[in-house]
Amino acid sequence: MSNGAFSIPRPVNEPVLSYAPGTPARRALQSAYETLYQAHTAIPQFINGVEIFNGKKIPIRPPHDHQHTVGYWCEGDQSDVRAAIEGALEARSRWAAASWEQRAAIFLKAADLIAGPYRAQINAATMIGQSKNAIQAELDAACELVDFLRFNAYYMEQIYKEQPESTASIWNRMEYRPLEGFTFAITPFNFTAIAGNLPSCMALMGNVVVWKPSDKQALSAHYLMKVFRESGLPAGVINMVMGDPAETAKTVFGHPDFAGVHFTGSTQVFKDIWEAVGKHIHTYKTYPRIVGETGGKDFVIAHPTAQLKPLATALSRGAFEYQGQKCSAASRAYLPKSLWEEVKETLNRQIERMKMGSPADFGNFINAVIDRKAYNRITAYIERAKESTEAEIISGGAFGDAEGYFISPTVIQTTNPKYETLVKEIFGPVLTVYVYEDEKWDETLDLIDETSPYALTGAVFSQDRYAIEAATERLADAAGNLYINDKPSGAVVGQQPFGGGRASGTNDKAGSKLNLLRWTSPRTIKENFIPPTDFPYPFMEKGGREQVEEQVREAVHKLKDLGSDIVSRLSEKK
Repeated sequence: MSNGAFSIPRPVNEPVLSYAPGTPARRALQSAYETLYQAHTAIPQFINGVEIFNGKKIPIRPPHDHQHTVGYWCEGDQSDVRAAIEGALEARSRWAAASWEQRAAIFLKAADLIAGPYRAQINAATMIGQSKNAIQAELDAACELVDFLRFNAYYMEQIYKEQPESTASIWNRMEYRPLEGFTFAITPFNFTAIAGNLPSCMALMGNVVVWKPSDKQALSAHYLMKVFRESGLPAGVINMVMGDPAETAKTVFGHPDFAGVHFTGSTQVFKDIWEAVGKHIHTYKTYPRIVGETGGKDFVIAHPTAQLKPLATALSRGAFEYQGQKCSAASRAYLPKSLWEEVKETLNRQIERMKMGSPADFGNFINAVIDRKAYNRITAYIERAKESTEAEIISGGAFGDAEGYFISPTVIQTTNPKYETLVKEIFGPVLTVYVYEDEKWDETLDLIDETSPYALTGAVFSQDRYAIEAATERLADAAGNLYINDKPSGAVVGQQPFGGGRASGTNDKAGSKLNLLRWTSPRTIKENFIPPTDFPYPFMEKGGREQVEEQVREAVHKLKDLGSDIVSRLSEKK
């Protein structure tokens, strides 16, 4: 039994290590990378506390060296998914009843393990399996994930402290119960932090989880489960299944105890999830929570007063870090004609200095895209742009897949404001620029708002405060995260809660209390210390003349009753 009002230490963002030459962190990461690269890691499913090695063994090949095998993951079937659901439901009652500080301690320990002894391993796994360079892995797998775990625990405490008002003799309380049933986490390949956050934040709030990570992220997912286990997570609370995504979803969404899904991935898949949940709505015991962050066609717009070098750097970093495989990556830019030539020159000089290759070489800024399917899709856009009369490739455009899935940073300029690469999500190292006449600033704001179905991130560059205000107001619905004089990517937990609307998701803001609240089912408790003892209310009482008349009537009734009693007694004597 807990007898104390406990407080979570106020979190601060995890410091980002530089991995500069000669640093111990660099040596540790290089060593972990080489060890893991030469190992042959076997990755099981993890169901109800047990490692499951059954099923077909699917090889893991780094995107930057697709002829090399670093291990394999075990493909499960629907019997494994059903076992995971059963294990979760079996664990639910005890986990839901656990003291909140015990749940917090598990994930706070996980944060410290990732920040410390597991840092090099989980970064190396992310570099190898997802082809991220050292700093991108550090920002993701180490720092952002540690921030999620620590800040979520702190936000949980803040939520629990939010209580209703009470009055004399009445004590009102609010308890934040977990959802009734099990929850489902579906996570993408591109961020280890997202893969760790989606299942863990639901579990933190007392829920039990079936987790389906991307098979392209299996290596780092394996290390996440190792960390959760070492942190003391009880069996059945988070169950990792690896199998066919569509069949897994069918099994989960058809179960009556399904209570909610936490998703990051494509817009089309998320729409399919909504449809599947709708079809089974009469099956469920409760109305499931559906939380998702999906695609983006993220914009940068520059006013004629924008500073050139910060703008060019925001485009090069925003568009090409992690090969543009971020839902927040800068994908379309609207630049004034008066600045374009200088911006183009500066941007091209930066791109020319970007080295491309394996993340094992710390000098490489660009690595490989995730797989053959992504490579084919992205290069098809580049090929069509080369042939189009409405587009011109002004930088990059080269690609090759002999060793890895490499695509050079590519900038397309188009004269058509609705050209396909300004409208469709590409999810690769492709930036499309539309040059507008300086005097058409207002029209260009309208163009940005109406061109894309997405509304995730966007950036405005200007030194004119009125222009910034105009863009902020006009693009209110066009981005859930808006950046002023900065690139539209790189949200930090606790500083910029992340999420967007329209086709970009439910905007439930990962990295904030708003998201955690979605995984609770609040119950209000009212306790009355001095309850009433009779039914009448004061309004029923009589007053003034009515009261006098009532008193007279009562006196007459009493006299009549007294007279009747006297007559009755005299009759008895006779």
